[in-house]
Amino acid sequence: MHSHRIGVLMGGLSSEKSVSVNTGDAVVAALTSRGYDVQPIYVDRDLDMVLRQSRIDVAFIALHGRYGEDGCVQGLLETMGIPYSGSDVLASALAMNKVKAKEIFRLHNLPTPPYYVMNADQDPVACHGDFGFPVVVKPVSEGSSVGVTIVRDPSQLTRACEHAFCFDGEVLVERFVEGLEVSAAILGDRALGAVEIESQGGFYDYSAKYVRGDTQYYIPPRVSAQRYRGVLTQALRAHRALGCSGATRVDLIVSDTGNEYLLEVNSVPGLTPTSLLPKIAHAAGIEFDELCEIILHDAGLGSRRGRGQPGDRANALANSPGLTGALAGRH
Repeated sequence: MHSHRIGVLMGGLSSEKSVSVNTGDAVVAALTSRGYDVQPIYVDRDLDMVLRQSRIDVAFIALHGRYGEDGCVQGLLETMGIPYSGSDVLASALAMNKVKAKEIFRLHNLPTPPYYVMNADQDPVACHGDFGFPVVVKPVSEGSSVGVTIVRDPSQLTRACEHAFCFDGEVLVERFVEGLEVSAAILGDRALGAVEIESQGGFYDYSAKYVRGDTQYYIPPRVSAQRYRGVLTQALRAHRALGCSGATRVDLIVSDTGNEYLLEVNSVPGLTPTSLLPKIAHAAGIEFDELCEIILHDAGLGSRRGRGQPGDRANALANSPGLTGALAGRH
């Protein structure tokens, strides 16, 4: 493995470019410290040409948002025969599209808040009808809470939708559920743990995630052992329902009424100093450098790898069936 050249793909074309660069820089430093031959690759519209010139053997995807987390880059890597980290093309596309993900959740009897979808040609007030308030308005295919607004009053609805339409041609309007905001980590097809998020502003938005630094995190979440098991079970079921692999992060609301509601699955979780996956991994005894190495060793081509099997981190590092098979086909 150490004889192969690792390309860390970062940057990209989405509104989350700066977050992606932070993730990529951290991954480059981590893998370099573990003795890998690592090359940072800053993604733009000429990615295909850059990949041919760089001649990397494996791609570590550190991209967030459109064209990096939604299956587009994964598809390019598939056609070029370059093994890559994370979920395959279909799973990435489903996870990125919040509406399609919620449809899959419902097909698998997984709880998710009620919702409806609208496009820019529709009138928000007419579409909303008697759906009620409060609601959460979000672009269908964005991450890091970009374009998201909590609407508690009818007078705010149109403006919130206009804001969301700045980032996407479709908008998801979802019932706001009171409760604890929890994010669970899946690694190697097993639930690694979860974190409770308490934002001082009452909403874990982009600023709370990356700017202010006043958010409180609790690992494990402040719930009963039974509810904690329920959170991890639902998160793993959501990960599997979308066909994800490698490392994912599943966002949920643990409601005041005693239920867990799935919000979304992040197929390329952030690996910045403030990101949730590294916090959960650290609590589970996995340091950041090792976490990046585990994700790397799960890399493969979608057509050649199956879903990972539950096991300890030593097995994840030692077996690496997807990467071994994919590399054998390239050399």
